[in-house]
Amino acid sequence: MELEKRPEGRPQEPPRRSDPEGCVAAAVRVPVRIVALVLVVPVRMAWDVLVVAGRFLRDTVFRPAGRALAWLGRLLFVWPLVGIWRYAVVPLGKGVAFLGRVLLVVPAVWLYRRVLTPAGRGLYAALAWLGRYLVVVPAAWLYAWLLTPVGHALAWCGRGLAWCLGLIATGVGAVLYWTTRVLVVLPALALWRWVLTPVGRVLAVIGREVVDALGHAWRIAGYVSRAFGRFLGTLWRWTVAEPARWAYRSVLTPVGHAVRDTVLRPLADAGRAAGRVTRQALAAARLTVRQTRADVRRALFGEPAKPRPVDRREPSVAEARTLGSSTTALTKD
Repeated sequence: MELEKRPEGRPQEPPRRSDPEGCVAAAVRVPVRIVALVLVVPVRMAWDVLVVAGRFLRDTVFRPAGRALAWLGRLLFVWPLVGIWRYAVVPLGKGVAFLGRVLLVVPAVWLYRRVLTPAGRGLYAALAWLGRYLVVVPAAWLYAWLLTPVGHALAWCGRGLAWCLGLIATGVGAVLYWTTRVLVVLPALALWRWVLTPVGRVLAVIGREVVDALGHAWRIAGYVSRAFGRFLGTLWRWTVAEPARWAYRSVLTPVGHAVRDTVLRPLADAGRAAGRVTRQALAAARLTVRQTRADVRRALFGEPAKPRPVDRREPSVAEARTLGSSTTALTKD
């Protein structure tokens, strides 16, 4: 339930705009967006072309080259350094640490425990007595009877001087404050409030509209670039790819099959047959030459001597060595 009712005869006021920069924004938005669209479309298309080329180079050149360089770097630097560290530096460091411990630390600890500690304990009482009566007692007397009164006097003088300087600084500070406020702060405040703030708002509106226009133009340019790319792809497909595919399937493939069946295959069969005939003729010629050479050798030098057969039989039981005989088949006459 409303606590206060409006009078019936009074018309309702329209809501006021809370944005005082609406006129400037409306006046700047349309021309800025048109100019941005005209300027950004070529840039976006060039950017898309560069992106496609960069991806192609990345996948075909840079990535394999990077992998090869990484493998080469591991082979030339990482693995040798790891081997040197693992098999040379670490054992050498352990050896040096062991020698340092044995040659330095252990003797130093023994010297400290067995020599320096007993000597220090025997000298402590004499040094403490001398330090007390030669240093502590004179220092306490000097502090109590000389430094304390002088310090109090200096502190009183310092407080008076500080009060005087504070009074002077307060007066000078007040004068400087009001001078700076009247001559610098108030003009700067007026300049900020009545000049820089309105100009900054207008520039902010213009900048925001320019940024928004560039964003819209970039998105629209992306759509245009995508559509142009699809158009080029479709044009390439229907003017080059599809005719080439049709020509390959409908013309080149049948012609190639016909040439293969009518020309190449008979030529291949004829070549194989000629090769077989040539090989047979060469074999017959080699056999004839071999037989002729054997006949000439027999006619000039006669029949070659036949090799005597070698008896490779095992010796008989009678000729073999027995347990009761000292002869063998080789020494027997």
